[in-house]
Amino acid sequence: MIKNFIDKLLSKASPGGRKRAANPYGKRVEVPASVHGIDPAQVDRRAIDVVRTLQQAGFEAYVVGGAVRDLLLGLKPKDFDVATNATPEQVKGLFRRAFIIGRRFRIVHVVHGRGREHEVIEVSTFRAYMDNAAAEQVSGNEKTSRSALAGMTHAVDSSGRVLRDNVWGPQDEDATRRDFTLNAMYYDPESQIVVDYHHGIEDAKKKTLRMIGDPATRYREDPVRIIRAVRFVAKLGGLGFTLDPKTAAPLVQSQQLLADVPQSRMFDEMLKLLQTGHAIATIEQLKKLGLAKGIYPLLDVVVERAETLFVQAALTDTDRRVKEGKPVAPSFLLACVLWQDVKSGWERRLAKDEYTLPALQEAIDDVFERRIGDVSGRGKLAADMREIWVMQPRFEKRAGRVPESMVAQLRFRAGFDFMRLRADIGEVDEALASWWQEYSTADEYRRHDLMEQAREEQKARSRAAPPAARRVPRDAAPAPAASRSGAPAGAPQAEPLEGAATGAPKKRRRRRRKPGGGGEGSAPSAAPHGQAPHSGD
Repeated sequence: MIKNFIDKLLSKASPGGRKRAANPYGKRVEVPASVHGIDPAQVDRRAIDVVRTLQQAGFEAYVVGGAVRDLLLGLKPKDFDVATNATPEQVKGLFRRAFIIGRRFRIVHVVHGRGREHEVIEVSTFRAYMDNAAAEQVSGNEKTSRSALAGMTHAVDSSGRVLRDNVWGPQDEDATRRDFTLNAMYYDPESQIVVDYHHGIEDAKKKTLRMIGDPATRYREDPVRIIRAVRFVAKLGGLGFTLDPKTAAPLVQSQQLLADVPQSRMFDEMLKLLQTGHAIATIEQLKKLGLAKGIYPLLDVVVERAETLFVQAALTDTDRRVKEGKPVAPSFLLACVLWQDVKSGWERRLAKDEYTLPALQEAIDDVFERRIGDVSGRGKLAADMREIWVMQPRFEKRAGRVPESMVAQLRFRAGFDFMRLRADIGEVDEALASWWQEYSTADEYRRHDLMEQAREEQKARSRAAPPAARRVPRDAAPAPAASRSGAPAGAPQAEPLEGAATGAPKKRRRRRRKPGGGGEGSAPSAAPHGQAPHSGD
C-alpha cells in the first residue's frame, strides 16, 4: 500500500510521468507509403518471401535495419535483414535451408540458391531491452570466460560490454536496443508500412545520425558502435548527413574500449570501413573525428599512408569498383597498403646479396608477423597477398614460357592490377604494363608477335649496356695484385695460363677455379648472391 502511494505521489509530481512509465521505449508510428516513398520494386524478392512465409505462419515479420534506411534514402541496399517475433528454432523450422548461428546474438541464416549465386537472408528475433546493470557479469572476456557464458542469455563483462544478448521481447524494445535511429525502422513489404519508434523518418529529413539513448552507455555496451558511427557518416556524408553532436562527443574517450573487442571482429570491421565504396571518405572522417590513430593497428597504417600515391590509388580504385558493382578482395587492398613494408624489407635483403625470391619471401614473412599476426595472416588472405607480391619480379621476365604460365595463374588478374597501379605511379615502366595488358587478352598469333617484340627489346638493351670487362692474362696483371695472395710486390705471377710463353723449364698446371665463379674478368672467388642469374624466380 505504501509503495502504491509513493508511486502515485511521484507520478503527480512529475508531469507526464505516468505516460513515460507506460511507454518507455518510444511511441509506435506507422508511416504509409505515401509519406515514406519506398519503392517496393527495390525490395529483394527473397526477403519478401521470408517475410511472407513468417507472416503466413502467424508471426510478425519485417525488413529491418540498413536496408530500410537505404530504401528510404533512395540507395540500393547491399543486403536485406528480417526481424520477427519467432524464435530462432521456430524460424529454422519454416525453411528447408536455414541455419542458427552465433553465440552473442543467435540469428538464423536462410539460404536461397546454391554456389556463387546463393543469397543469405539474415533473420533475427525481437530482443528485449535489458538493463545491463542487472545482467549477469563475468570477470574476463568472451574468449576467456566461454565456459561461464555457456548457460547465460544476458551477460556483460566488467566494462559493461554485452557478451550475450539472447532474451526475446516485443518490437518496441527491439527497436530501442538498436544503435541509430535510422537503423531502427521496420518495413512490411506486404502492407508497405514503415514502423518507426524513435523518429528515424524525422532524422532522415534532417540528415542527422543520432544514437538511441545515451551514446556513452551505448558505446560501452558494444564498442564496435564507434566504428559503425564512422562508417555510416562516411557512407551518408555525401548526401549531407552529419553526426549528432551528442553522438559524436564521447567517441574519442570511448575509443579505449575497443581494446577488449576480439581481434577477429576488429579485423572484419576494419575491412567493412575500407570496402563499402567509401574508403577515402572514411579516412577523412577518422581524421575529422579525432580517431585517426588507436582504433586498430592495421587501420592506423592505412590512415598514415592514405596520402601516398600508391595507397591513395588503391583506395580510389577500390571505391570505384564497389560503385560499379565489381567485386573487391581484401587481399588486394591490404597488399597495396603493406607493399611499402615488403618492398623496403626486400631491398634491404637484396643489398646483402641474398637471392631475389628467397629475399622477397623472407620480407613477406616479416610483414605478416609484424602487421597482421594471427588474425588472418596464415589463411587464404595471406596466401592471396603473398601470390600478388611474388608475381611482381616475374613480370620483368618475358622469355620462354614464363608469360604463358603467368597468365594461366588463378591470381594473375590481381597480380597484374597491382603491377598496373605501380606503373600508374611510375614505380614500373608503363610500356611493361601495356605489354602484359595486351598479352593477357591476345590470341596465339598476336602473343607470338609480342614475344618477338620482347626479344628485340632485350637485344636492344643488351647492345646499349656497357661492354663486359675483358679477361686479362695473369702474367699481364698489375704487380700489386700479387700482394693480395701474400706474395711480395714485384714477384713473378704464380700459375700462369697453360701454354703461355714464360721461359720456365716446365709447365705448371692451371689452378682449378672454384664453383660459382663469376663470368669474364671475375676473380676466382664466388660471385655475390644478388648477381647470380635467377631464371626460375
